Amino acid sequence: MNKLKVLQAWLWCESLWPCWLSHAVPLDCKDETGSLTQCASISQEKLLDRVIQHAELIYRVSEESCTLFEDMFVPYPLHALRSQGGNLCHTKPFPIPGSKNEIQQISDKWLLHSVLMLVQSWMEPLIYLQTTLNRYDDAPDALLNKTKWVSDKLLSLEQGVVVLIRKMLDEGILTSSSIFEHTLTPYNEQSPEVLESVLRDYNLLICFKKDAHKMETFLKLLKCRQSNKLSCLSY
Repeated sequence: MNKLKVLQAWLWCESLWPCWLSHAVPLDCKDETGSLTQCASISQEKLLDRVIQHAELIYRVSEESCTLFEDMFVPYPLHALRSQGGNLCHTKPFPIPGSKNEIQQISDKWLLHSVLMLVQSWMEPLIYLQTTLNRYDDAPDALLNKTKWVSDKLLSLEQGVVVLIRKMLDEGILTSSSIFEHTLTPYNEQSPEVLESVLRDYNLLICFKKDAHKMETFLKLLKCRQSNKLSCLSY
């Protein structure tokens, strides 16, 4: 697929954005004073539904961004890296379950804290990604817009998860600085060679897509458990 066809396809997708985003219920928890009171007044069940909806959209857009970046900038012989992605993710050392068996065994409390860990760990890398994509001469607006949209929605998702933790677990806010100050490695702002830069950004997008899928899966498993279903083994 040549770049012109890729751009045409993604311009069509971009035109559909207002349609499927209109079905998303806003998750803006903070009021004018910065307090999370707006989400605190929503029932636990409805808040969980909104959080799941945000996680689904974030994963969908992350998948589209990864594909668009791959088609536009990654040489075809290196497309195989997508299936191998994850080994270099900055979240790999985190104590987050990976296998289906591990996920099924963890508590509701750890499901929520795992989601919060992943959300907060991606705040800085996504800001970095926006900066570096702006340096690409031919980066399409669709890719830039999606990256910024995901970054903004991730902040809303964090707010929703924090309120859920308060409602379900009666716990206070966990701040990103208290959890990740010792785990996140600062990004090197020096300009690498072009291919190295492309592969680094590609790996970031792959890793984020994987982690976004984990966020969605953990939240849906939590919803399944809250619904008292007999089996939640599909998650």
